Amino acid sequence: MNEAHDIRASTTRKTALPAPGPTGNLVLGVMPEFNRDTLGFIERAREYGDVVRMRFFYLTVHFLYNPDHIEYVLSTNAKNFIKSRSLRTPFFRKLVGNGLLTSEGQEWKRQRRLAQPAFHRQRISGYGDVMVEYADRMISGWNEDEVRDIHRDMMKLTLEIVVKTLFNADISGEADKVGRVLSKMVKPFASQATLKWILDNRLPTPTNRRFHADAREIDNIVFRLIAERRSSGADQGDLLSMLLAAQDEDGSRMTDRQLRDEVMTLFLAGHETTALTLSWAWYLLAQNPEVEKNFHAELDEVLQGRLPTVADMPRLKYTEKIAKESMRLYPPAYGVGREAIQEFELGGYRIPAKAQLFMFQWVTQRDPRFFAEPNRFYPERWTEEFTSGLPKYADFPFGGGPRACIGNYFAMMEVVLLLATIGQRFRFSLLPDHQVSLMPAMSLRPAEGIPVRVAKR
Repeated sequence: MNEAHDIRASTTRKTALPAPGPTGNLVLGVMPEFNRDTLGFIERAREYGDVVRMRFFYLTVHFLYNPDHIEYVLSTNAKNFIKSRSLRTPFFRKLVGNGLLTSEGQEWKRQRRLAQPAFHRQRISGYGDVMVEYADRMISGWNEDEVRDIHRDMMKLTLEIVVKTLFNADISGEADKVGRVLSKMVKPFASQATLKWILDNRLPTPTNRRFHADAREIDNIVFRLIAERRSSGADQGDLLSMLLAAQDEDGSRMTDRQLRDEVMTLFLAGHETTALTLSWAWYLLAQNPEVEKNFHAELDEVLQGRLPTVADMPRLKYTEKIAKESMRLYPPAYGVGREAIQEFELGGYRIPAKAQLFMFQWVTQRDPRFFAEPNRFYPERWTEEFTSGLPKYADFPFGGGPRACIGNYFAMMEVVLLLATIGQRFRFSLLPDHQVSLMPAMSLRPAEGIPVRVAKR
């Protein structure tokens, strides 16, 4: 980073001023503009500088665009921040409860200790064969020249895999239903910067009632699976067995409610974000024949017609670069939020206690200061030399600091193995009459799916 951007955080000086930023509407602040064009707004706000202040109705909000500042909030001074209010709304609490994603303080530390063994690399590597088997089973029914929604297929596939690895349960019949319910549940999150969102969270509106009905439907499935496992008492080698057996230092274990909350967190994090990375990777590959050609060449050389295994991953380097570049351009989690506990200074600006801070992978990972030709899909950029020279938080698809995603190895392994399994047998072309558009809800989704034409290799 050059000197102009080497801006350090420090304790607040009385002389520090509030950061600049858009003023927006007299009553609602920037809410209407943000909601009209979320991604465009967070890109335009960058013009005010690396620290941008604004008002969302009654909340003071800061957007941070400098990797050094992002590191300060997520890692260096993480103790001064809790999760943002957007993760503490009634809808979000209903969806994931008080699991790893939302809990704070000692409760979070305890949950992390209990969950950590389930995500040991050796344990996770054992799920590689399941991932490949399920992908191979799905594509065995695909036909030349048929049109498929690749996003829907990836959502169904990753849901089946997460259910199998979580519960050792094969719910192919139920996976579509669970996927549809989860899809309905995340749609209201696209309207977070509206008065409707505030009212829907607090009043028994039709949206509120539908959301809670959907949540009960998901809960019924999850609690049933937990109850079945508790009664059998068997270690089935899955994540649920690990979570059930996990014991804290005082001998305590997770309650059914805690298990449910962790399972729902893993349901969403382990299914939707992975499916989105795969969906956007196929979308990008379909538009970049040279990258696709290099991808196929690696698969042919490494696999020679057989299915991939975890042991192949060190040699699937280009496939891994495709995954990294897809997550750079279309990060499933396109923003991370925190709330300041105490007032502090960042980049020479005063930031008050209770301010909401948002850091956007969508903008930082496309910043021309760190990425040449930032909008180009160019997996070759991910050399060791390039990575070592990149500021730590210029690319942070899994967040960072103590709250970094616990399942990042699981996710990367799954993306690489599924790309290899499917890419070895099929390639895809986009339909010319379908415009793929973005829906930034809880994650970065294609609004109307990604229909593709299937071709056998």
